Amino acid sequence: MKQLPNNLQEFLHQGTVIPAHPLALNADRALDEHMQRQLTRYYMASGAGGVAVGVHSTQFEIRDPEVNLYETVLRLAAEEVAKAGLDRPFIKVAGICGPTAQAENEARIALKHGYDIGLLSMGGLQGWTEAQILDRVRAVAQIMPVFGFYLQPSVGGRIFSYDFWLQFAEIENVMAIKVASFNRYQTLDVMRAVCHSSRRDQIAMYTGNDDNIIPDLMTTYRFSINGQTVEKEFVGGLLGHWAVWTQKAVELLEEIKEYRLNKTGEGADALLTKGIEVTDVNAALFDPAHAFHGCIPGIHEVLRRQGLLEGRWCLNPQEELSEGQMEEIDRVYQMYPHLNDDAFVNEFLATENALSL
Repeated sequence: MKQLPNNLQEFLHQGTVIPAHPLALNADRALDEHMQRQLTRYYMASGAGGVAVGVHSTQFEIRDPEVNLYETVLRLAAEEVAKAGLDRPFIKVAGICGPTAQAENEARIALKHGYDIGLLSMGGLQGWTEAQILDRVRAVAQIMPVFGFYLQPSVGGRIFSYDFWLQFAEIENVMAIKVASFNRYQTLDVMRAVCHSSRRDQIAMYTGNDDNIIPDLMTTYRFSINGQTVEKEFVGGLLGHWAVWTQKAVELLEEIKEYRLNKTGEGADALLTKGIEVTDVNAALFDPAHAFHGCIPGIHEVLRRQGLLEGRWCLNPQEELSEGQMEEIDRVYQMYPHLNDDAFVNEFLATENALSL
């Protein structure tokens, strides 16, 4: 059983920005290796504390036999992180999904390429009982550390009970949980369950609620448990939204950490207002108006505009921007210029081009 080194455990609990890594394709919908590697370098240059590869934003079709890119994208990102020789912690997160045998195999592939922790999706297991899914988590946790993942039903997840999360939190080698339920009630279930767990101090909580990023990161969850007050916070985010404008996301998390230290009222007002702006941007990118159909092309469109991708292409030709989504992206780009990191990306790409000469 691989365990998370103490320095990475501590880093995970301090809270960091972990973008969900997209897939760079060319016009033939084949992997663009140069752009894929460059994206990983962009996330490192932005100050992110890790990357999540082989996740929803990397497109689940990478696992299809005719595509067969799962191991390739994990390897490319790992190679770029190794080449960078960073003098700071950087967490490599591998997306893991599918029935137990597939999940175990993906965990072994992730270990082979030096990944630190597996983001274990519970998507696509609608016919399974909660007990069966918990057994699957235990099986993967025997191989490598687990980053739990509450995925919203509209993109293939399902709703789990409070008791499920209570048992989930008790599993040895579960080191973090990403809550991406996009629902405050279900988010509360997970937080309350973790706080009631004997392992509550060993589990770092990360928001995946792209619709509520800033309020999630500002909120302290407080419960009275056996006469003791127990508190827990979302310390960072593992987010598809943070796959774009990542340098600004890093600045934002530092701003929120500063607020949490000082808890000044004026800071809260400004952050909550920014929270609404970020949610408005997310609505344009993730396309909830059309049941999230355009969420991956929406991310790609911003990266394309910045020069970090050549186009919006997805492995599935049907995955394109929804009607009116381009206009929505135009709107939020114009309305919230302070949220984009275009100037940083221009400098990054200029450096990249100079190095390639």
